[in-house]
Amino acid sequence: MLEITFALLAYLLGSIPSAIWVGKRFYGIDVREHGSGNAGATNVFRVLGKVPGTIVLVLDILKGYMAVRLADVVDFLSKDGFSNLALSHTEVSGLVDGDYKFLMILFGTMSVVGHLIPIFAKFKGGKGVATLFGMLIALNPAVAGLALAVFVITNIITGYVSIGSLLAGLSIPFLFIRVFGETDLSILIFSFLVAGLILVTHRKNIKRLIAGEEAKTRIVMKQKK
Repeated sequence: MLEITFALLAYLLGSIPSAIWVGKRFYGIDVREHGSGNAGATNVFRVLGKVPGTIVLVLDILKGYMAVRLADVVDFLSKDGFSNLALSHTEVSGLVDGDYKFLMILFGTMSVVGHLIPIFAKFKGGKGVATLFGMLIALNPAVAGLALAVFVITNIITGYVSIGSLLAGLSIPFLFIRVFGETDLSILIFSFLVAGLILVTHRKNIKRLIAGEEAKTRIVMKQKK
């Protein structure tokens, strides 16, 4: 089925280990051997600095965004009869709205899975926050913007990227349901899964925060010396 092919493509897209490739290609450093040992943008900021960190952050965001946009390709192909979802029939003008949103969630989620367990990096990736954010931008730019505001404000106040990520992730179900009145089941399930995933992938950070051992990294403002 066409959708399965695109889901695998989304996984491969998410599997691109931006942090590892940028670190090795331009700095001769494997970021997994330094800092937190995580192959994500935050660790690149911590180990290599703001320029490479920003590059990796943008690349990881693009992975999630482009994966969601693959649903547009399937929607386009469905108009010519190339797609026939088992979930429901397709319309002559393209996918029905429920199928379209389901594919957006599916492809975006596959890219996040690719980031977490990348085939190109021996299945050891990052936490997926940036890729999730790119997915959010494609799904609802307003929700993404407000979640980003929560992250930035928290990071500025506390100096912790992990606390910013946790609060931003936990705010997503509230934003979708209470602020924007979202009713699509696929997106609602996704919003709660995001909150749960953020908690699971940051459990070590939570332990370090409780123990007072978490490193501070201010992405927006310079650290005070």
